[in-house]
Amino acid sequence: MRILIACEFSGIVRNEFSKLGHDAWSCDLLDTEIPGNHYKGNVFDIIDDGWDMTIAFPPCTHLSVSGARYFAQKKLDGRQQQGIDFFMKFINTKILKVAIENPIGIMSTIYRKPDQIIQPWQFGHGETKATCLWLKNLPLLIPTNIVDGREHKIHNMTPSLNRWKKRSTTYFGVAKAMAEQWGK
Repeated sequence: MRILIACEFSGIVRNEFSKLGHDAWSCDLLDTEIPGNHYKGNVFDIIDDGWDMTIAFPPCTHLSVSGARYFAQKKLDGRQQQGIDFFMKFINTKILKVAIENPIGIMSTIYRKPDQIIQPWQFGHGETKATCLWLKNLPLLIPTNIVDGREHKIHNMTPSLNRWKKRSTTYFGVAKAMAEQWGK
């Protein structure tokens, strides 16, 4: 399959699909951190290029409940609507198979409830980070390695210049489950 991993700079999800023989590409405004097929630029420049599946990780900065205290300001200056519009472009794509990932946030009320909420500890990482998945023509992810530990590492990260990157990177266990279960 031709698979577009949208808004992914890490290359983690892309590489898991590539390992299984798929023509997988990541796309982001940033360079990829792991060498491989990567389009640096606006995802909507290539969204209609004949993909069989897209897994999208749209920015959550203006959508996540973790930033709820700023919602009023973000509504007034239009940032929240821009985030909503960006998310909805993935919902409305003509690609047959679509997964959209985002943390718990306003899309559950603006659009609809997610099809599934997963946690890293269901895929081999002893941490908590509730992650919503909106799915089109894809099955729910089945946990692959439930482990002990419910640490809040992501939530408790100290402020830094790269904190946002660390918080937005997909866990390897989740990426592997996506590839093995959705890449059939």
